[in-house]
Amino acid sequence: MKTFKPILMLMLVGLLASCSSVRVATDYDQNADFNDYKTFAFFKPGIDKAEISDLDKKRILRAIENELMSKGFTKSENPSMLVSIFTTAQQRVDVYNNMGWGWGGFGPWGYGPWGYGGLYGNNISRTTEGTLYIDLIDANKKELVWQGQGTGYLAEKVNEKQARINEIVNEIMMEYPPQMAKN
Repeated sequence: MKTFKPILMLMLVGLLASCSSVRVATDYDQNADFNDYKTFAFFKPGIDKAEISDLDKKRILRAIENELMSKGFTKSENPSMLVSIFTTAQQRVDVYNNMGWGWGGFGPWGYGPWGYGGLYGNNISRTTEGTLYIDLIDANKKELVWQGQGTGYLAEKVNEKQARINEIVNEIMMEYPPQMAKN
């Protein structure tokens, strides 16, 4: 029983780690002064190209706006920064090979040539995994200065979509502004 507890704890930690919500990556222009950006607006031509439903676009833009405003930004008609998005989605298929022992075999009592053992089948899990790119563009120079990318599973139920999008956007925007390396 003493060896069972550490194994159980290890499995629980593994399960929680596998539920890790969002994988994030960022890139930025090292010559940009991120202190210059105080206002923002959405870059409609870029957002219109995102191949997702208009409802999901609204959810994403609402989440981005909330994150930027919580960082002290102001939405403006004459912004210092433009915000654009891009999305991709792919089907993720996980196959779990389940082998184990159980009660089985031939006859009314489960006895057979293989004893009490048995082999079980495979479990297949299908989820949709999406990637959201958030592009921050210098409005005056019309140049990309920061890009955040978040990848994670997508919520399928309507009442869970906004919360999941908020989580993805929050994880991405935690990386903004970038921590500039000091020379």
